[in-house]
Formats: sequence, structure tokens, C-alpha cells
Amino acid sequence: MYQFGTLSMPQDAYLWFKALHIIGVVVWFAGIFYLVRLFIYHVEAKDLAPPLNKAFSDQYELMEKRLANIITTPGMILTVSMALGLLVLQPSWLQQGWMQVKLLLVIGLLVYHFFCYRLMNQLSKNECLWSGRQLRLLNELPTLILVLVVMLVVFKNQFPREAATWLIIGLVIFMAASIQFYARWRRNRIENMT
Repeated sequence: MYQFGTLSMPQDAYLWFKALHIIGVVVWFAGIFYLVRLFIYHVEAKDLAPPLNKAFSDQYELMEKRLANIITTPGMILTVSMALGLLVLQPSWLQQGWMQVKLLLVIGLLVYHFFCYRLMNQLSKNECLWSGRQLRLLNELPTLILVLVVMLVVFKNQFPREAATWLIIGLVIFMAASIQFYARWRRNRIENMT
């Protein structure tokens, strides 16, 4: 049974890095998921009458900046810094295929994170050319990354490639169908209101 203070310093550090890494991942992904959702609402506010459009756009811009700067980016910084701590304590992981793939996925997520800042700046200048539908598709990308990263961490070198491939294909089909269904539902609702 674990008792406080009984672990050696490297083991204590490992557990702290791991716990804080997991907390950072949860915070980062929560922010990433909601940030792009706000972008969707921001873009769709353009369909409103001018006074409402301005009020909603200003509110979404404020919410986006606060979410990105107070939650999402600190979550990303915590995640990456604790991951570096874990890799310093376990450098042999860098030689393992599952970790190399995981790091590539994390690099992709970092690119996505900073791309969100670019979109946020475009939205604030009213220069964003992305539609709500395109943003909905973009919003699903971190879900796929999350599923793959979790599977890599759990299965490591016994990663079930075939099952993971079918899972990802199934998720993509489900997400695309959901987006199509929502677009039809929204279009029908707007037509019924007019």
C-alpha cells in the first residue's frame, strides 16, 4: 500500500509529472474542443441582423480570447512541460515506436492549437473565410488525435492497428454523418421559421 513520503525522489517526481500531465491534457482538450465551438457560433452570428451580429461577435471574441489565454494555452503548457519531465525521467521511451507516433500526434495538436489562434485573429478582424460547416469538421480533428494518443499510451507496443483503424474509420463516418444531420436539421428549422 502506498503511503505518503515512502517513494524515492525520482519515483515521486515521476508520479507528480504524470498526474500534472494528465490534468494538463484534460484542461487542454477541454479548451480546444470548446474554442472551435465558439468559432462556429462566431461565424454563424454573421447571419444575424447587424446590431445582434455586432453584440454576439463582440461577446464571442471576448470568450474566445479568455478561453484561449486563461485555459487552453496554460493547459497546453502544463501538458508539454510535464511530458518533457516524464521524458527526462524515462528517456528510453523515445526509442519506442508508440512514443514516437504519440509525439508526432502531439506536434500535430500543437500546430492545430496555434492554427486556432490564427483563426481567432481572423475572426476578430472579420476576415475569417471558414464556414460553420468547415469549422465543425475542423472541430473533430482533436477527437481523433485524442483517441489515437490514449490508445497508444494504453497499448504501447501492442497497439491494435486493425482495431484502431476500424475505430477511426467508424468515428470519422459517425462525425461526418452527425455534421450532415445537424446541417439538415438546422436548415429545416430555419425554413420552418420563415
